[in-house]
Amino acid sequence: MMQEKIKIALVDDHTLFRSGLASLLSEFEEIVIVFEAVNGSDLQSKIKKNEDVQLILMDINMPVVDGFAATKWIKEHYPHIYVLALSMFEDEKSIINMIKAGANGYLLKESKPSEVLIAIKAMLEKGFYVNELVSGRLLVSIKNEEPKNILTEKELTFLQYCASELTYKEIASLMNVSPRTVDNYRESLFAKLNLKSRTGLVVYGIKNDLIKI
Repeated sequence: MMQEKIKIALVDDHTLFRSGLASLLSEFEEIVIVFEAVNGSDLQSKIKKNEDVQLILMDINMPVVDGFAATKWIKEHYPHIYVLALSMFEDEKSIINMIKAGANGYLLKESKPSEVLIAIKAMLEKGFYVNELVSGRLLVSIKNEEPKNILTEKELTFLQYCASELTYKEIASLMNVSPRTVDNYRESLFAKLNLKSRTGLVVYGIKNDLIKI
C-alpha cells in the first residue's frame, strides 16, 4: 500500500533558496511540494486553491506580508495547517514572535535537509518542533517574557482544563477538537515550557496566574 505523501508549501521571497529547498525536499519520497509562494500575500492567494496543504515552510523576512503576519493569518483561517518557520537568524526575538504568531516549529536555514524532514515529521506527529539550538535560546527568552505572551488562546484553555479531573478525551470534547489536537496542545506546552507532565503544567499555570482555581 502506497504511503500518503506529506503535502508541503514553501513561502520565501528568495527564488534561489526556495527553488533549492524544493529540489532537496523533492528527493524525499514522503514529501510533495504543492505550491511555492514569494510572500504572505502570494500565500493567501494560493492557499485558497490548495487547502489540503498540511504544512508550510515559512520565511520570516519578506516584502508585502512578512512571515509573522502570514503565520498569524494562516492560524486564523486554517488552524489545522502547521507552520515551520525558517530563518537565517538565531535571534531570540524572531523565535518568540513566530511562536506568538502561531508557528509550530522553528529551524535555521542552514539546517541539513534531513533535519528539515525530521522537523516536518515531528510536527505532524507531536504538533511542535524546535531543534536543540533554538530550544535553548527559546527557553532563555521565555524567562524574560510574560507567560501569557508565548501561549495561544487554545493552549491557555487547555491548560485551565488540565487543572480539573477531566481526561484528555473529555477535554477534547469540551474544546470541540479531536483527541489528537489535544495531544498537540499538550506536546506544544511541554516543548515551550520545558515540562514533562500534566502535574508540571498545572503547577506552572498556578505559579504564573494562568489557572484560575
